[in-house]
Amino acid sequence: TAGELRDALLGALFGGPPTPAGPTGPGGAGGPGAPEAPDAARFDALIMAAAVADFAPAQPAARKLARGEGMTLELQATPDLLAEVARIARGLDATGAATRNPVVPAPLLVGFAAETGSLERAAAKLAAKRVDLLVANDVSEAGSGFGTDTNRVVILDAAGGRDELPLLPKREVADRLLDRVAAALDGRDAAGQTARMQEVQR
Repeated sequence: TAGELRDALLGALFGGPPTPAGPTGPGGAGGPGAPEAPDAARFDALIMAAAVADFAPAQPAARKLARGEGMTLELQATPDLLAEVARIARGLDATGAATRNPVVPAPLLVGFAAETGSLERAAAKLAAKRVDLLVANDVSEAGSGFGTDTNRVVILDAAGGRDELPLLPKREVADRLLDRVAAALDGRDAAGQTARMQEVQR
């Protein structure tokens, strides 16, 4: 259930680092390149919030810039950390080709997409990031997004499903999402157990 999963997540957050540790350091998911070893991506589920920014200065200044008549600021895209983790977990190289074994059992990957005006890009984002679930919302809609206690989201899944939730308290949105995650993990584990039993019977 959502409550049981939330308790487990809180235990993992405040009970100490997981073993083995996730991607860290200069080649980790936070750096320009991600580790190629599938062991670095071993976890049951990963839920990542929408990026705080999609672009960053191409040439950050080492000191405060003096006031002038104007300036031209060149931006570059920030790394998509969730897509990079998904690539590693799925056993893909930087070009998207399958060059190694995927992580087994497959971790459940959940992303968020904060959009403005339309959710038309959400399905494409789900596919591009190779996630299992994508929670999309229109942050320009009244009562949905930032600075409110409510949210109206659409949960898309990799199988093409689309669950449009009404305007709800954010806590209830979280509970419904965690229920989806828990059910998906139960299904994954049950399928894995069945496959192992069939292998033994051969």
